[in-house]
Amino acid sequence: MAMHAPDMVFENHTAGESAEGEQVREHIGAIFATWPDIRFEARRLCVRDGVVTQEWTASATRTSEMRRGYPVAAPTGKPVEWRGIDVIPFEGGKVKRKDVYSDSVSILRQVGLLD
Repeated sequence: MAMHAPDMVFENHTAGESAEGEQVREHIGAIFATWPDIRFEARRLCVRDGVVTQEWTASATRTSEMRRGYPVAAPTGKPVEWRGIDVIPFEGGKVKRKDVYSDSVSILRQVGLLD
């Protein structure tokens, strides 16, 4: 969090999640609590004029319950993999925003919450 500006905004546009300022730490912590072994593999990284764009593949093991509204998917211990892109503007050496666009549909299909 030392690299984040105090008013930093985290927004996952495909999951409809957002947090700002000190809430970002808690929000990111919840992601790692849901996916404790999550790993990100960078596929492409572009750094230009105050913005970083990174394409990645995430992989993790389903060790916790997942919900999409009312439907619930029990943990299975099976691996899940999905792709995404982060757009990260920075200013004065600090991250100002992190806009995440990920393949949430792929996750929902793999955990059985979407046909």
